[in-house]
Amino acid sequence: MAARERAPMDGKGSMDNDAFVYTTYIRTTPDELWKALTDPGLTRRYWGVTFETDWAVGSPMVWEEGGRTTADPAQVVLAADPGRLLSYTWHTFTTEWAEAVGIGDEVFARLVGEGRSKVSFVIEPAGDMVKLTVVHDDLVPGGTIRGLVGEGWPALVSSLKSLLETGEELPEVPR
Repeated sequence: MAARERAPMDGKGSMDNDAFVYTTYIRTTPDELWKALTDPGLTRRYWGVTFETDWAVGSPMVWEEGGRTTADPAQVVLAADPGRLLSYTWHTFTTEWAEAVGIGDEVFARLVGEGRSKVSFVIEPAGDMVKLTVVHDDLVPGGTIRGLVGEGWPALVSSLKSLLETGEELPEVPR
């Protein structure tokens, strides 16, 4: 059971149009979900990415994907409350990353021009399940990054859910 919303409420009853929000329910515990979001052995399984960080607020994050590392002083942990909330800035777009994932020069230039975004994982107990809400915000409305994460997060969260519920991640979704 999952729901995709266009944008979260800003607390004042209006829509924040620069965010992508995805909510699902996973039969797991908050602690196991936290581990799946932060443990390199698990993130590599369902995402193909690992993070080198100590998960303290303000700490840098080095992304490793497919043998490539992406380090940037602006890639940092924004919030880390185990079993409740994890938030960090999104990775820096590099030419090496773009080449490895098949992003052309024109799309790469648009990605770089849109600036840095962030992602938050809100973890809430829901009976014998956990409600996970992924909020990817600080996006340009209608921008290239928004389009990519709008396709990417549902597939990624589905693989995470499968891993936690069955012990097996989903096969990589074709691009």
